[in-house]
Amino acid sequence: MKKMRKVLAVLMILTLLVTVFAGCKKQDDNGKETGTTESTAAETSPILQKDVIVVGTNAEFPPFEYLLDDGVTPDGFDMALIKAIGEKMGKEVKIENMDFDAILAAIGNKVDIAIAGLTVDEERLLQVDFSDTYFTAVQSIIVKENDDTIKSAEDLKGKKIGVQLGTTGDLIATDDIEGATVERYKKAITAVLDLLNGRIDAVLIDSATAKALSAANKGTKVIEGDFEPEHYAIALPKGDTALKDSINKALKEVKEDGTFDELLEKYIESGE
Repeated sequence: MKKMRKVLAVLMILTLLVTVFAGCKKQDDNGKETGTTESTAAETSPILQKDVIVVGTNAEFPPFEYLLDDGVTPDGFDMALIKAIGEKMGKEVKIENMDFDAILAAIGNKVDIAIAGLTVDEERLLQVDFSDTYFTAVQSIIVKENDDTIKSAEDLKGKKIGVQLGTTGDLIATDDIEGATVERYKKAITAVLDLLNGRIDAVLIDSATAKALSAANKGTKVIEGDFEPEHYAIALPKGDTALKDSINKALKEVKEDGTFDELLEKYIESGE
């Protein structure tokens, strides 16, 4: 009988200890466990374990990314946005400038992630994952100021069209515009210069960039082409859900605290 009482006493003590330790776990107001989420995410994402995140871009796409007058320092809406996101994540951001058509292949190798006015599409989703959308764009057409023959996308049929290699404009000109001759350029500005020199009939590129390039190059104008909207997002390594969640969380915070709107006004809406 005494042995039985001792056994019962031990069981009661063990039960009490289990209850106490269970109660020691941190919980939020909804009773969910917290405090380990960030460390767990870092453990499942090699990139989140780093202090510096290397970000690929192509600084030939104003107002989203371009080089300052020193010819070295990248600036623009995307650059400011990714730095703000990095700050929310407690990470330093290092920008790596490269050719646009090399960006996706560099993710997970030369760079960790990329932001470069990248449109989310099915083909790219085979290579990388994307964050939540941060900007909605549409293609526009740059033509000579005195050109009245091109007034819509329909008028591009049979024309010689300049595009930046690997961009959505490249895909549309190649696949959707009947009879078009497509000239591909590493830099969008080179296409605009060829337009002014009469080597091509038009340049097809995202609207905000078309306006920025046209404003900087007299003798050109922008035509709205009635193209379908496209969505920009940050390109991420395939399958890194912890990184994706962390970046989406930071992006949401940047939008909620007003930083996003400030950057939008500075780089895009003001025409800087």
